[in-house]
Amino acid sequence: MEILDPALQAYLEQHCPPEPKMLITINRETHLKVLKANMLSGHYQGRLLSMLSKMLQPKCILEIGTYTGYATICLAEGLVEGGEIHTIEVNLEMEEMIRKNFKNSGFEDRIFPHFGDAAQIILELSDKNYDIVFIDADKKSNYAYFQLIIDQLKPGGVIIVDNVLWKGKVYNQANDTDTRTIREFNKLISTDDRVEQLILPVRDGIMLIRKKQL
Repeated sequence: MEILDPALQAYLEQHCPPEPKMLITINRETHLKVLKANMLSGHYQGRLLSMLSKMLQPKCILEIGTYTGYATICLAEGLVEGGEIHTIEVNLEMEEMIRKNFKNSGFEDRIFPHFGDAAQIILELSDKNYDIVFIDADKKSNYAYFQLIIDQLKPGGVIIVDNVLWKGKVYNQANDTDTRTIREFNKLISTDDRVEQLILPVRDGIMLIRKKQL
């Protein structure tokens, strides 16, 4: 289920930059070959990620949850000269497709894929200071990831968290475990005085979390 009406979604896509050909290919291949293809960021959300990255001009990005690399490439579009993006995927079966997509993207030299447990890999990357972090992995770990990376996020840096409206369940009466977990995450972030946050009703809900300046 999408939060936005399909007609509105179509209108938004008609009035944003076109989906790059390379991403059209990844989009199509993901839907043909990969389970749960709805996890893909897609055209409109991808252009949002690209624009945010271009506005922030990041030197270092962390992505938790690579999937097929669509969002990774969108974020890489805004990297400054010499910038890099580190992306983590737990599913080793995705590695061949991910590496192929990065090789064909034109950003291969800036993208550093990591495969395995995200929490462990984040600790191994503890020398990095991030301008952007994109969290789109196992939802039960959202807050754990936030706590792990908040000190590595530069002041003024932004964390982007996907699926925070959870098919509309978080603001309805749903009370299943996943919904409660995401609802609690949203509440914890809204009361954390280290950051300021805003939820955008894009696809399944995107939260922007900006770390306050010192």
